[in-house]
Amino acid sequence: MSRQQPPSPLGSPRLLASAIGVAITAGSAAHMAFAAENTEKKAAGNAISLDATSITGEAQDQTSYQVEKASSQKYTAPLVNTPRSVTVVPQQVLKDTAATSLQDALRTVPGITFGAGEGGNPQGDRPFIRGFDAQGDTYLDGVRDTGGQSREIFDIESIEVSKGPNSSFGGRGSAGGSLNLVSKTPKQQDFLNGGFTYGSDQTRRYVLDVNRQFLDSAAFRLNLMSHEQNVAGRDAVNYDRWGVAPSLTFGLGTPTRVNFSYYHMESDDLPDSGIPYGYSSASATAHKHDKPTDGGNSDNFYGLKDRDFRKTRADISTISIEHDLNDNMTLKNTLRHGNTGQDYILTQPDDSKFNVNKYGTVWRRANSRVSTTETTTNQTDLFGEFQALGFKHNYSTGLEFTGEETRVSSYNIAGNTAKVCNPGSIPSCTSLSNPNPDDAWTGAISRNYYGTNTKATSRAAYVFDTIELDPQWLLNVGLRYDTFDTVANTDTATGRTKIKDDSQFWNWQAGLVWKPTDNGSIYASYATSASPAGGLVGEGADGNPLSAGASVSDLQPEETVNYELGTKWDVFNDRLSLTAAVFRTEKKNTRILVDALTYQNAGESRVDGLELSASGKITDKWQVFAGYSYLKSELVDPGFNGRNGVISAGSNKGNEMPNTPKNSFSLWTTYEVLPKLTVGGGAFYVDEVYGDAGNTVYVPSYTRYDAMASYKLSKNVDLQLNVQNLTDKTYYDKAYSAHFANQAAGRTALFTTNFHF
Repeated sequence: MSRQQPPSPLGSPRLLASAIGVAITAGSAAHMAFAAENTEKKAAGNAISLDATSITGEAQDQTSYQVEKASSQKYTAPLVNTPRSVTVVPQQVLKDTAATSLQDALRTVPGITFGAGEGGNPQGDRPFIRGFDAQGDTYLDGVRDTGGQSREIFDIESIEVSKGPNSSFGGRGSAGGSLNLVSKTPKQQDFLNGGFTYGSDQTRRYVLDVNRQFLDSAAFRLNLMSHEQNVAGRDAVNYDRWGVAPSLTFGLGTPTRVNFSYYHMESDDLPDSGIPYGYSSASATAHKHDKPTDGGNSDNFYGLKDRDFRKTRADISTISIEHDLNDNMTLKNTLRHGNTGQDYILTQPDDSKFNVNKYGTVWRRANSRVSTTETTTNQTDLFGEFQALGFKHNYSTGLEFTGEETRVSSYNIAGNTAKVCNPGSIPSCTSLSNPNPDDAWTGAISRNYYGTNTKATSRAAYVFDTIELDPQWLLNVGLRYDTFDTVANTDTATGRTKIKDDSQFWNWQAGLVWKPTDNGSIYASYATSASPAGGLVGEGADGNPLSAGASVSDLQPEETVNYELGTKWDVFNDRLSLTAAVFRTEKKNTRILVDALTYQNAGESRVDGLELSASGKITDKWQVFAGYSYLKSELVDPGFNGRNGVISAGSNKGNEMPNTPKNSFSLWTTYEVLPKLTVGGGAFYVDEVYGDAGNTVYVPSYTRYDAMASYKLSKNVDLQLNVQNLTDKTYYDKAYSAHFANQAAGRTALFTTNFHF
């Protein structure tokens, strides 16, 4: 029978798109015309730009790519004096590159790749930082942001990327690093910023950012977004989403500040099913060194319009209270409740039965997931500075209490079992070279309410301190203690199984900074991380899961250490920040299969690397945001190959780690040709990346080029043109370990009109 989509509480993004579009057009058309005619008559103080909403940790001026200090109070020194690799993607870079999602934004930071999801491993953001999975290591304003999501950035001021083990900052996980998204908050001024983007492939995007100060010390801010698009170079795929983010702050400019904020975003997509890996030859029974094959047409889409869908939702409510106890001490409490959900059926183009070589066909394997994650966190921080024993201390200390719960189930999809795809096996199979997404789906779909409910409770205490030993020597230290208790209940038709784990772990960091001059530093640092069993709380590909089908298993936290030597310099009158670092990251207590049905924490993997970056202004008119990353990875001791306690042939010892490119490079630069005209462009290179630990499947290296031009029509209106993937390069930006890889968008042109009042 025909597929009937389950009822969904999600609204219509197109309806909101129309509403915002009409509101923007009607509310601003007259103002825009008037502004264009009277540009020279307006006072400079009347123009408020889109990037005029700077916050702590923002760039030193409104448009600079340089950032002097991270927003989190846990960074107790400016970035030039912080002994670890930290990259901040500021608002101006997000705007100039026309980034709309987290993955878009992180394209400008080398050393980060993204992995693909399917059913058991959820769809959504799955970044790998320095080769280590960081799926659960994203934070929002310093508080962990849990649940599988594809994150929007319409309400984001900047993105802070901390590389290297980071558990002393954020707790569990963070083996390769972590991400902190900084929200837009109310300001002590009135402004209205907005924009509408029309682009190729039916792209329509509307954003609105309104700030109103209604008392001397109180302001309200509202961010709205609606986005819909098809995808260049991909048949059938489309993405629709909308979001709203109001926030209210009392006490601006006073010793006591209270902020209330809410974030809602939902989407309704026909997700990309990706491109299958092809086998080396018609007689192959296993992958050897194989890349995706599209049957001769990179536009090919292997999913089914009549069956596939993906709906997501995120609701996050936050109350924060900040009080200055005196000039040198501040107390802050943040209470947050978040609820995120996913609901999807998508096609995985599976060639596990070698149909591509035998018949020129692909099995349309259906993956499904229905999941909800709820999180409640209370975080209390005390920070400031003091003098003791002749030394100056900049410190931050705090307590964190978090409860998390994830419920995961799926769909029963009858009529999808034809793994061997003889010609004509439609719709469970399709042609590799000429798939038809309009094939009618005749199978039956029903909800499968059996699944897994995972609960976790964590408690933590931490302290950080930057000690000024003398003007040229700084000691940065941090210590954190966590308890993490997890229980997973799995229901099946035959009953319930329950497994739990209670973990306690310490993490610490230490760095010594030498400042030969005020604008430079040389540092050496050491940091650790710990990944306890069940650390992703059922919402991700956990390398140390609560259950692996083994009768004998260790459940100790996996441990990672990092040794780093680096230098940071602010040059060209402190307008341009340059950094360089060499490092070794070792994961020494990895859970591996050591015998049939036996796991132990005995594995080891290692990454040796070099990173370079530049951000800021070379001249008053020329800006640059660039970086290079070299990662040499190795699976030092991966244990036996196998799943669920069953050993299989082969060994991955000595192989490269998945999703870890040896070389990656990004360059984004702009130049102000005329006072009203700015041009810019970017080049992004990523080396070949393996999808699996066996190094049998990979996605090829690629170079992508982007270009932009912006023109200030008036003080209140500016125009911007972005052309992404300028050469229409066919490349893959997400690799899955077994069957497929996700293809990136082709050439995309975006024309944006921005207004500011």
